[in-house]
Amino acid sequence: MPIDVTDATFEAEILERSAQVPVVVDLWAQWCGPCRTLGPILEKVVAETAGKVELAKVDVDTNPRVAATFQVQSIPAVFALSQRKVVDRFVGALPEPAVREWVASLVPGDSEVDRLVAAGDLASLRRAVELEPGNERAVVALAGVLAGSDARADREEALALLARIPETPESRHVAAQARLGDEAALVADGVETKLDSLLPRVKAAEQARQEFLDLLEVLGPDDPRTPRYRKALTARLF
Repeated sequence: MPIDVTDATFEAEILERSAQVPVVVDLWAQWCGPCRTLGPILEKVVAETAGKVELAKVDVDTNPRVAATFQVQSIPAVFALSQRKVVDRFVGALPEPAVREWVASLVPGDSEVDRLVAAGDLASLRRAVELEPGNERAVVALAGVLAGSDARADREEALALLARIPETPESRHVAAQARLGDEAALVADGVETKLDSLLPRVKAAEQARQEFLDLLEVLGPDDPRTPRYRKALTARLF
């Protein structure tokens, strides 16, 4: 399903998302006849990629800042973004075969970095990040391996790597593991005792507050203790 993007959600739903998967941005308006022709074609063709490409739709009349960002002069205007950059574009209502060929060119293949990340060992992941320092998937994968190390230097390296990329739920989880180190084992046994001991200190001590938050992050949103302790934290802070 296409995502309806606004000026307010542009950063998260187009720029940030394009770091994970190519995003096609369809700039259109209700009054635009060619837009109504092109829109269903784009939706159909992008859906056929089974998630390898995603579609974002922007109504230029109600979201002028996005239109200005792309310097749109006529619509329909379609842009492809990958790794936060425009990699291709076209203007006007192309026929379905041309749209299909254009979208197919955006589907990522198995690059060397993809293969290295899939291998998953430390040496392969280091090589992947060396080849593409800004590849968020490679950075998070390498940081994840380092975060599980017993060596403090490895965990500090993980945090330094994550600081280079935009925060995502996955990177936040890995960062919490890296900061906790051996304390992460408490999630399996004794986490409530630890959280209870930290709670009286969360307002005055930043380190205690961060450790409390990291433990909740590693617990995850589906653990029934997480909302209970988040509520307790809010009560302490405010």
